[in-house]
Amino acid sequence: MAEVTPMDLVVLADDEGNSVSIKVLGQHPRWSAGLASEIAVGTPFVSGSIDLVLSASKLEAGGRALDRLDGGEEIAWMEMDRGPSVFIELTGERDCPEVIVEDESGSTVTVRVPIDLPDGWIADHRTRLSELIASWSPIPSEWGSHAAGRSSRIPG
Repeated sequence: MAEVTPMDLVVLADDEGNSVSIKVLGQHPRWSAGLASEIAVGTPFVSGSIDLVLSASKLEAGGRALDRLDGGEEIAWMEMDRGPSVFIELTGERDCPEVIVEDESGSTVTVRVPIDLPDGWIADHRTRLSELIASWSPIPSEWGSHAAGRSSRIPG
């Protein structure tokens, strides 16, 4: 099994100091089919992080979420699953996208972060996801090849 190099899977940030990121830390120490990760939220007002375990199915759902975002739809990723959920509303209350991180099953805290996202952010995140899929062997090879070959949109 290939060693997973720590990487930033999700980096949503703006010039105002608001950010939501998901960092893959490596193979989960107790679950070979999972990746140890964390969601970090940072704003001038509040900051914090929460542990997250990513599985092949969560990564596949993340790819579908990027497709929906690219089509102009808002998304809920990892909703009704163990651990935190991530929602992206493309038009929030402050006329920019809002990222909502909800930890309903643990701390019961929800954080809503307005983030003025740069052009190309969806393509950037497709590339990040594709790189992770290519490096992590528990991803079924048929899904990884499907995701990597679906369209030229993934690399850029």
